[in-house]
Amino acid sequence: MTNPSSTVDHQAVATKHRAMWATGDYPRLAAELVSPLGPVLVAATGIGEGDRVLDVAAGTGNASIPAAETGASVVASDLCPDLLEAGARSAAERGVDLEWREANAHELPFGDAEFDVVMSSIGVMFAPFHQLAANEMVRVCKPGGRIGLISWTPEGHIGKLWAAMKPYAPPPPAGAQPPPLWGQEDHVRALLGDRVTDVVTERRMLKVDHFADGAEFRDYFKATYGPTIAVYRNIEGDPDRVAALDAEIAAVGDSVLSASSSMDWEYLLLTATRA
Repeated sequence: MTNPSSTVDHQAVATKHRAMWATGDYPRLAAELVSPLGPVLVAATGIGEGDRVLDVAAGTGNASIPAAETGASVVASDLCPDLLEAGARSAAERGVDLEWREANAHELPFGDAEFDVVMSSIGVMFAPFHQLAANEMVRVCKPGGRIGLISWTPEGHIGKLWAAMKPYAPPPPAGAQPPPLWGQEDHVRALLGDRVTDVVTERRMLKVDHFADGAEFRDYFKATYGPTIAVYRNIEGDPDRVAALDAEIAAVGDSVLSASSSMDWEYLLLTATRA
């Protein structure tokens, strides 16, 4: 449980990540592509009326809102206030009441053992210091409570996308780990350690019928996805590198495109009980 980032300026890292996720149009991406994942996580963690639930790195609430619809008391927390505001608007349109709270996954502003369920749907995986984030999720979960995670796998589309972008990206903070590691069962088991029991994992696919080819996939992510936008900004003065990255991301899209013009995006679903 050591802190590999003790010499890092965490405020500066948080500021940079907050700005990154505010660029583009992640609310559009969440609504059009990944909204089916939230109900999957809610069902897997058995959320229901009377549960007090924390969604870590909730974004626009793709899991928080379905959780609140069960009658649970839900707090949707995220580093980026722009995403929380978009989520609050969506919740209001659906007539759902929950709390929206700005919070850093590395240092959650909640008490020990405060929640019956602590979950994250493709959210906490993007907190750069994995052990810190895992420690916080465990800390705020009650003994006997449930922890649930959905994370993209290294072998799936986001894993391939991050691998393609890595050579063009600025150096990460010291001690940071790549997001798709959360999609490896052994990695998450090591993060949680013996503080949890009854760990259940399953690799599943999210079917996406949105892109005709890899080029359309690339252009969509260039317009909406903060991490992709940040990488392109890092190389915007080098047209050769931009062209090379364009080709690589299009190739990623084509690699997960089936003959029927749909994509299967692999994710790891993990649930556990707080010891």
